[in-house]
Amino acid sequence: MRLERLTWPQAEAYFKEHDTVIVPLGSIECHGKHLPLGTDTMIPNRILEALEPLTDALIAPTQPYGSTDYLSVFPGTVSLGPEVTYQVMYRILDGLRRHGARRFVILNGHGGNSPVLDRLSVDMQEKGCILAQMNWWIMVWNLVPDWKGDSPWHGGHGGAEETAAIMAVDPSLVDTGAIEDLHLKSLGEDLPFSGLASVRYKGLDIPMRRFSREVTDNGWVGEDHPKYATKEWGEQMIKATAEYIASFIEAFKKVELD
Repeated sequence: MRLERLTWPQAEAYFKEHDTVIVPLGSIECHGKHLPLGTDTMIPNRILEALEPLTDALIAPTQPYGSTDYLSVFPGTVSLGPEVTYQVMYRILDGLRRHGARRFVILNGHGGNSPVLDRLSVDMQEKGCILAQMNWWIMVWNLVPDWKGDSPWHGGHGGAEETAAIMAVDPSLVDTGAIEDLHLKSLGEDLPFSGLASVRYKGLDIPMRRFSREVTDNGWVGEDHPKYATKEWGEQMIKATAEYIASFIEAFKKVELD
């Protein structure tokens, strides 16, 4: 059930009987040379298409812009920054709360949004609500563990995981000819970069957020090389994520709120 398709009397009727709303949040940002800028928005939208028949929870329109300052040096990336992202999402959630929403399921497509959602979780709880983050790219590590690559799989940024998911959205959106190997730029011999926001020192990963172009010149980072992506794998991830969220919502509805 989509909020934008309801009349206000229909919305009023929903909130008389229900208090759960799914709020999708994405981002417009670089995902390597081979993936579209809207990757973090289009994947949640595809998950919603699979989820809608499985739940009676209300689905709010997707907020396509998020907090992605560290990727803003790549052309086409648009970042609201953490404070504006917070203010926009707060107004959305509080507007829904005023009409009767108490349980928020945030379908998040971008890791940079997570600190904002952590803050919102606390603020919404103070208003008698509860908020759950559905970070799909982390969830599928366990939901669809099958991995055909040559290294351990923990989905990266613009790697095989997101590439496969975009193939499930529309294979023509993936420029397979632009897929390149990963060449991380290190701070020095003793401080190699180990990810988009970390360096490794004596076997430990140390958080160090910098502009991403100082880490990777092509915009993707991760252990999951995009050359291993397949449409079938992406479809498995979309289906498994939708089914998991639908099941979670039923348990979420049973949580007693003050």
